[in-house]
Amino acid sequence: MTTRRKFLTTAGVGVAATLASPAIVKAQAPIRWRMQTYAGGALGEHVTKPMVDYVNAAANGEMEIELFYADQIVPTGELFQALQRGTIDAVHSDDDSMASPTPLRQFGGYFPFATKHILDVPVLFDQYGLADIWREEYAKVGVQWISAAGQDPCNFNTKKEITSVADLDGLKLYTFPTAGRFLAKFGVVPVNIPYEDAEVAVQTGELDGMSWSGITEDYTVGWANVTDYFLTNNISGAWIGSWFVNQRQWTDLPDHLKQLVMAATEASHTYRNQWYWGGEARLRAKGDKLALRTVPAEEWAVVEDAAKDFWNEVAQEGEIEAKIVSIFREYNEVINQAGPPYTNG
Repeated sequence: MTTRRKFLTTAGVGVAATLASPAIVKAQAPIRWRMQTYAGGALGEHVTKPMVDYVNAAANGEMEIELFYADQIVPTGELFQALQRGTIDAVHSDDDSMASPTPLRQFGGYFPFATKHILDVPVLFDQYGLADIWREEYAKVGVQWISAAGQDPCNFNTKKEITSVADLDGLKLYTFPTAGRFLAKFGVVPVNIPYEDAEVAVQTGELDGMSWSGITEDYTVGWANVTDYFLTNNISGAWIGSWFVNQRQWTDLPDHLKQLVMAATEASHTYRNQWYWGGEARLRAKGDKLALRTVPAEEWAVVEDAAKDFWNEVAQEGEIEAKIVSIFREYNEVINQAGPPYTNG
């Protein structure tokens, strides 16, 4: 009895002491991702960093994303391989620039005349089935496709004045691989250099300009400082770019953090929509660095007709290509019937 009473007394003291003592919790290290974007620092501030800031602010210390800009870890053309290897954990890029080893490669970036406005991209992905195709194709190569979004149109900013289709002949332009393949039909010489070198390349004469962006990007990154003219005609109404994650990193991420990454990505889409849409209008109307030029619509129709032939060529390359081109055709038929504001005329 004495022993039992002593045990109870001692145990009681021990329990009380335990309850009275503050708990010592060992903090778990945050999940850390390294993300690289196709964009340089000035542009990345608007097109990629808002997503990263959102995650880092809302993750409550559970997750941190470190952002790297164009070519800082690997060249943009090696982004996909680096993502597969786990050298980087996440990527913001178009399929074309990052040399995607899938049939989707040429449809990222600027597929000629596939879109007319920035909102065409989420509609094509969410309402016309491109999201399912992208998700399935990247699953085959071990990468998690997250989301796609539209950005700026593909206009021309150049040192030389363009007032006719013939003026494209011989121009050395920094552009996307597929856009370059299309523009070569009109005598354009596509030049592939690192993103951050493009401005200097214009100054040294290596480039005559860019067919890479809308006017917002021209002003933001400094290209408006080294070129003189902006052609209001474009070869595509919106850039198609996506967010990708290393498959193992995505699989290991807790569900609530997956939801946070998705929410941050969608919020960044909303920001870019208004930033580009407002910027294109404001800088065309009030910008003081680039003189606007326009090729008459009836002449530019030659370029648009050439895109139809280009679509036919691509559709013959495979089943996936044919399916995507058929979706573009279906959507364009709808918006052409709908008229303004879905089409320009």
